[in-house]
Amino acid sequence: MQKIEGLMPAVVQDYYSGRVLMLAYVNQESYEYMLKNGETCFWSRSRNELWHKGETSGNTQAIKHMAYDCDDDTLLIQVEQRGEGACHTGAYSCFGDEAGEFNVINSIYAQIVDRKANPKEKSYTNYLLDEGIDKICKKIGEEAAETIIAAKNNDKLSLTGEISDLAYHLLVLMLSQGIAPGDIRAELLERHNTQGNLKIKNEKGVF
Repeated sequence: MQKIEGLMPAVVQDYYSGRVLMLAYVNQESYEYMLKNGETCFWSRSRNELWHKGETSGNTQAIKHMAYDCDDDTLLIQVEQRGEGACHTGAYSCFGDEAGEFNVINSIYAQIVDRKANPKEKSYTNYLLDEGIDKICKKIGEEAAETIIAAKNNDKLSLTGEISDLAYHLLVLMLSQGIAPGDIRAELLERHNTQGNLKIKNEKGVF
């Protein structure tokens, strides 16, 4: 076990999405706590004491992986964020909404969630949710067929659009069935073997 002298900055990252959640500081005592208990624990510079993240709020962080940087002076902690979020303000990340490819699926899903909670007139998402599972599944079938046709036609531009349409309708289906993007990421990671190859199940088994 590496010894930590004084305080070391720790970057906390969502293990599934890659989002940066927060920056905190660890010392030897908090580091040993994390190794023993599997949840993040930091050293509070303002209170001058150990700070078990989420102990009072319930927004705990289960540690999935930890690593030092190349100079051994910064700790990366990849976690499964539990509860509402990592920030004391109630936000998921202390850095607010991040842009980039990792966040676009979450952003679209969040908008679908918002449409369900706050229906908007002439919203296509609300139309699908109101019509229910049969309509949603029908649209997924149509989009899947159009995706296949675009692929068979070797039409990259059309195929990109059809895959995007299919992805959106799948997100609507996921919400209607209580499945979040994190559930899919977790399942895909679970199927990863130690060589980094995805184990995809089909009617012929795993390959």
